[in-house]
Amino acid sequence: MTNILLTGTAGFIGSNFVPYFLEKYPEYNLINLDLLTYAGDLANLQECESNPRYKFIKGDICNRDLVEFIFTEYEIQGVIHFAAESHVDNSIKNPGIFIETNVNGTFTLLDVAQKYWMNKPFEYKKDYDKCRFHHISTDEVYGTLNETDLFTEETPYSPNSPYSASKASSDMIVRSYQETYGLNTVITNCSNNYGPKQHDEKLIPTIIRKALAGEPIPIYGDGKNIRDWLYVLDHCKGIDLVYHTGKSGNVYNIGGRNERTNLQIVDTICNILDKKVPKDKSYKELITFIEDRAGHDRRYAIDATKLESKLKWKADEDFDSGIVKTIEWYLGKYNAS
Repeated sequence: MTNILLTGTAGFIGSNFVPYFLEKYPEYNLINLDLLTYAGDLANLQECESNPRYKFIKGDICNRDLVEFIFTEYEIQGVIHFAAESHVDNSIKNPGIFIETNVNGTFTLLDVAQKYWMNKPFEYKKDYDKCRFHHISTDEVYGTLNETDLFTEETPYSPNSPYSASKASSDMIVRSYQETYGLNTVITNCSNNYGPKQHDEKLIPTIIRKALAGEPIPIYGDGKNIRDWLYVLDHCKGIDLVYHTGKSGNVYNIGGRNERTNLQIVDTICNILDKKVPKDKSYKELITFIEDRAGHDRRYAIDATKLESKLKWKADEDFDSGIVKTIEWYLGKYNAS
């Protein structure tokens, strides 16, 4: 059996990844280190609690003593690092937490892994030569796009919020451990995820929740900011592929090729809700434009060609199919179906 350390998997993406990974790989034990901040909820992982190959440890990735204990106690032979503060609005209000978790936390994990797995730079210990550190990042590190280009793995970093700057910093630290110490690392930069178990603060859950409650649905600015939407399980499958078959030292962009403006998103959701949970008036009448977010990037869109061509990844869901599955899950959560 191989013991893999996962971080932050009580959150949105990780809690979709754990049951998928447990089922697919019976040869893995998964150790989940999560501080359970407001965005982490163990209820997201209820289906895994009784699995003898899954263990939850509550703790902070910045706590070096704890991380060292976990590596030693469980003989960790791989890391998939999800843990991050991720909400842009929160990073504008309180950037210090983002620097601490996303930068210092990633450094702590990398440094402990390198020292536990390696005798010296570019020399792995016996039986640890297959160990890999997989860092989950975001397309926001690239900044904003014009109307036609796509982010590729060669796009220069140009982060515009404290959140994206902290993630860009963590990516650079990962790269430095690859180049300086020969640590086997891979990085994935994903586009906007959506699907079951996402925190209520995010755009799509907010639209659904506000609509069902009959409250104003807030849309920043003119609603024409564009994002590339990726169904969360497709992201999990991409992470799986890169962790197992990605080339060491490489970055892989994971995107859904589903560009939508925020207005298109809210329009689609309201149309579906009008059919599934009809009210006297269309939910679209609840749409309310609010003052734009500071430093709000206009457009993100990922070119996933490298992942598709080199590792044969392909998204199973397009936005039209994925958003229906997502809405149905939230109708169950909000008891509105």
